[in-house]
Amino acid sequence: MADPLERPPLPSVRSVLALPELTDGRLELIAGRGGLDREVRWAHVVAGSGADGGASLLDGGELVLTTGAGWPRDEVGLARIAEALVAADVAAIVLELGVHFAEAPAPLVAACERDGIPLAVLRREVRFVQITQRVHQRILAAQNEALRARAQVHDMLTELGLNRSPVDYVIERLAETIGAPVVLEDSAHRVVAWSGPGHPPEEVLSAWVASDGRGFELPASWVRVPVEARGSRWGFLTALPGAPHPAGRRTVLELGAFALALGRLADSDGDAWVRFSSKRLVGALLGGRYRHETELAAQLAAGGLPVAGRVTVGVTLRGAGDFGGPAAKERSVLESALRRAIAPEGRALIAVDDGELSTFGPGTPGGGPGDAGVRGASGERPVLLALLSFPDGDARVAPTGDRGIASPLAARLAREIDALAPAATPAGWRAHLGLGVPARRLRGAISSLETVRAVGILPAATRAGRVSVQQAERQPLAFLVRELSGTPEVQEFASDVLSPLVEYDREHHGDLVRVLDAVTAHPANRSLAAQRARLSRSVFYQRIALIEELLGVDLTDGMTVATLTVALLASRER
Repeated sequence: MADPLERPPLPSVRSVLALPELTDGRLELIAGRGGLDREVRWAHVVAGSGADGGASLLDGGELVLTTGAGWPRDEVGLARIAEALVAADVAAIVLELGVHFAEAPAPLVAACERDGIPLAVLRREVRFVQITQRVHQRILAAQNEALRARAQVHDMLTELGLNRSPVDYVIERLAETIGAPVVLEDSAHRVVAWSGPGHPPEEVLSAWVASDGRGFELPASWVRVPVEARGSRWGFLTALPGAPHPAGRRTVLELGAFALALGRLADSDGDAWVRFSSKRLVGALLGGRYRHETELAAQLAAGGLPVAGRVTVGVTLRGAGDFGGPAAKERSVLESALRRAIAPEGRALIAVDDGELSTFGPGTPGGGPGDAGVRGASGERPVLLALLSFPDGDARVAPTGDRGIASPLAARLAREIDALAPAATPAGWRAHLGLGVPARRLRGAISSLETVRAVGILPAATRAGRVSVQQAERQPLAFLVRELSGTPEVQEFASDVLSPLVEYDREHHGDLVRVLDAVTAHPANRSLAAQRARLSRSVFYQRIALIEELLGVDLTDGMTVATLTVALLASRER
């Protein structure tokens, strides 16, 4: 018989035996009490003189109603009929006593007790036609309920599709409808979205965490259906064990898979699920939407970013200069190059930093497949924010030992960008890579991501081809000050220190702040500082004298240079 969880629920033997039409006959259960929860597929009146007592007319699951008319009286014949009825896998047997049998035949009692098939007797005459009518009404009512339930689920999912609801909201509604956790995974077995109120992520996502992106076998009690259309399979929907649904758990999932497939067909570039999953997980990291690190680690691993026993690092990546094409194309080149630079052992969560990452969550507008995801928080060019994971000891995140040499990751990224950038890309365009501090614990990974996001753009510590690199391990003071620059105290300090120069530049269209930046960048080499300021030596020294006069300082004093450096970093004038 079909899995009862995947078809309309049927009345149980227990509920049928409680019908007034049966209890009025002084019903007594005499065998098979353990089978009272068996389902009744149909009700059938059995009578006949055949060798099997009419059992050959049954398909299984019937409530058999009989008076024993035509049955033999000898033990051998009765045993044969009893075995035939039990072998037909009937739901239960109700025998009316009085006309043909005064008591239930012992062979029938023994066979029903042995196989757990309820056997009840009626000690008063009843109308079998009323019983069959009532049982069939209940069965048909369950089928009608299933049809109504299917229609309701279909209408709900159609409305979600018309509203272009985010994929996580669709999964939430499916889980709510089915009364059990639901997981959406892509074709690489990475979890895109899941919902299971009251169920910890470690429990729901355990199979995906253990699989590490490889194929796996789910328990038989879990329902799993593909998400596919037009010959393309994009992933699977899985429901964990739960109560039956009137429409059938598999039917609900199949309707959900169809709605999700329609959304994928409308996805022009095919990356909506990847973008959504990455944005959801990066948002959870930055927004602190997790109860403990074990829960977060499970979600990251299920989403394709293992952290246990690996080195993680926060990264920003953005274009600088004229790309010569749309922002979407620039983002595609940067993201593809970064993924190729960390392959094959590296893993990445990459999201566009649109200013909403720390508030991104279920139902957040713009989080669905329709989100283009190619512009920054202020409508500027895209800034990619990523958390990268490497095997411990991977050379791409190992210290180089030479502050003048770019990190292996930056060097490989530069090669990939050269391979992917269109031939018409202007020569002045470059990529700016920000690298946080590599970490071996999840808390450190979160800090690395938060810090590299907070610091924004700093002067490059090194360069590799088209890639300029700022790196926390090589620029610790700059990273520290930028991370603290959002506090009112630091902002007030920077404003107080630099305000004479800022006001002068504003009134005279001057360049004193830019000159001071060059001086603090090369405090021991005035010639190099003049070159950076793009001024002649004589004009450069005039600017220094004016800065010292306005600020009342000596730019050869080390403490003064340190103070001004911090102020420039905090003010983001640098």
